[in-house]
Amino acid sequence: MLVAALLVIPALGIEESGAGEPWHAVANVLNWAIWSAFAVEAAVMLAVVPQRWRWIRTHPLEVAIVILTPPFLPPSLQALRVFRLLRLIPLLRLGRIGKHLFSLEGVSWAGLLAVLTTVVAGAAYSSIEKGASTWDGLWWAVSTVTTVGYGDEFPKTDLGRGLGIALMLVGIGFVAVLTGAIAERFMAARIEETQEELSEEFKEAELDVLGELHEIAERLNALERRLASSQNR
Repeated sequence: MLVAALLVIPALGIEESGAGEPWHAVANVLNWAIWSAFAVEAAVMLAVVPQRWRWIRTHPLEVAIVILTPPFLPPSLQALRVFRLLRLIPLLRLGRIGKHLFSLEGVSWAGLLAVLTTVVAGAAYSSIEKGASTWDGLWWAVSTVTTVGYGDEFPKTDLGRGLGIALMLVGIGFVAVLTGAIAERFMAARIEETQEELSEEFKEAELDVLGELHEIAERLNALERRLASSQNR
């Protein structure tokens, strides 16, 4: 749902730019895809939750977006689609999301997404650019996603260039995730070492305190014995 909300930005940007075909068709497809994702989410939640009215009362934003921003509304009401951006509020919890993203499982999923995107982009390139074979498309996709860019194969159409921009962002994003995961590994090891050192220091301090308390207790016992012997005399 966060991805769907983020796609609102390029969709609105394309429409506001006044670009012609095929960009207008791309924006229209994005509009329908985004709204469909929100509608499916609401339908699924209403189907699985035990108390539907309670879910509607506690999730008014999700319901309002589905009702107020369908693509088939008149053009005068299409400006309401900006409310879809409110679904980005959960991004405020990026710290917790980043912790899962930089884990081994998160890196694995990010790598799988990057590979699938590269293969799909290569196939799309061969169909968009005239005279480009499937191997040419795959070669261009790999050199683009790795930001190498040999220059022997490059898009000549606007749609191909847009595909290249998206592919470069995917490559840079995967490198960022991989770098963050490696940095977290180093930081986690350092934090663990620090915790062990602090734990040992606390144990030593605890033993010192217990020793002093034991010594104080022995002195008190000796003092009590002396007082008792003096009273007996």
